[in-house]
Amino acid sequence: MSNNTKRYQSISEVAAQFGVNASLLRYWEKEFPTLSPKKHGSGKRGYTAADIDTIEAIHHLLKGRGYTLEGARKALRSELAAQKTERELFAKMRRIRDELVSISDEL
Repeated sequence: MSNNTKRYQSISEVAAQFGVNASLLRYWEKEFPTLSPKKHGSGKRGYTAADIDTIEAIHHLLKGRGYTLEGARKALRSELAAQKTERELFAKMRRIRDELVSISDEL
């Protein structure tokens, strides 16, 4: 993830961070629907920390692990599904904890 405290980073900043061309990032946007940086009125892209995390995962799968585009898409979908399940379980555990605290307070 980026160490930068800016809310959005430009495509050139992100490309430099990963050592790739801006055109590759634009290509990845077409190939990976989960990667969708904010486009400003001028058409310039603004990448959030979440976008950069996604790029990091894509970069690792394609460049680091040698996945094909299709393999990387499947792996990314699988990872996102696992993260969603984890968030849902955490929310459910938090609701249960809150309910138990409420019961304990009533006793």
